[in-house]
Amino acid sequence: MDNLLVNPHSSPKSCVKRKINGVLLLNKPKHISSNRALQVVKRFYRASKAGHTGTLDPMATGLLTICFGEATKFSSMLLNADKTYLATLRLGYISTTGDAEGEIRSVNDLYKSKVELIPFQVQEILNNFLGKTNQTAPLFSALKLNGKPLYHYARANIVVERKVREVNIYDINLLKCENDVLTVRVRCSSGTYIRTLAEDIGKAMGWGGAYLTDLCRSQVGLFCLDQAYGLDQFQDDVNARHDSLLYPVDSLLQGYHSVVLSEEQVNLLFNGQVVSKENEQELPMGNKVKLYDLRGNFLGIGETIQANQIRPKRLVSH
Repeated sequence: MDNLLVNPHSSPKSCVKRKINGVLLLNKPKHISSNRALQVVKRFYRASKAGHTGTLDPMATGLLTICFGEATKFSSMLLNADKTYLATLRLGYISTTGDAEGEIRSVNDLYKSKVELIPFQVQEILNNFLGKTNQTAPLFSALKLNGKPLYHYARANIVVERKVREVNIYDINLLKCENDVLTVRVRCSSGTYIRTLAEDIGKAMGWGGAYLTDLCRSQVGLFCLDQAYGLDQFQDDVNARHDSLLYPVDSLLQGYHSVVLSEEQVNLLFNGQVVSKENEQELPMGNKVKLYDLRGNFLGIGETIQANQIRPKRLVSH
């Protein structure tokens, strides 16, 4: 595996691409980009098509969800899922990147009204971040502007306007505080920048700011980190055991109502026609549903357009 990390484009024993479908839960290690981790695993599986459902910074570790084949059609469903992070931040210092990989300077001496790190007082301040709030993306982020990530402009010292977007913090809990370091668990909406949150927490506590010393994504939707596999699991040649690590494509559609179709309805569906499901529990209009045939094969996503009428929305190859 070390050889793959050094040169992920080196030739494997077999270069024949495989049409595999499914979802791999990967525990991304530190100091490797999400894209590089994706390429290592894609090459190992010799997959013809693969993508991930949300970038982790190189410094960050944790759950990276990788989709193969037909699963890439539904990856956006998990892109928008809620996330949970374990974050460690150092108070009284700021970083150009918001984390330990940037240039760090102390702002301790500029602030005299620091909140003492007594757990219940810290938690009270953290509670003020609950709910919806507006965030501006960090200068060093993968968010794109005019087709280029923001870090491209930051590295070139080009000042650009960064859009403000609304995020939602559902839970934020203090796990540990010692000296000038806090460890918190955050459950938040997709698109939340924990680096920005860390800096805002440092300011709210009167320490002038903070930066992340460690970040781990522990949950994406209903997928948890303890279900994930490390890169060291993918060595030698791919075999049936490795294929068994993949979750089915429909595991991405967590919480969607399931509808089973007859053979005739399946044919109508793949011809782009609306199907009716009488005696089905009435579904609200505009709802997306998971579709299956009588043998339990996943067909894709449909959308209700009237009571008990479903039109095809996104289907697997048939």
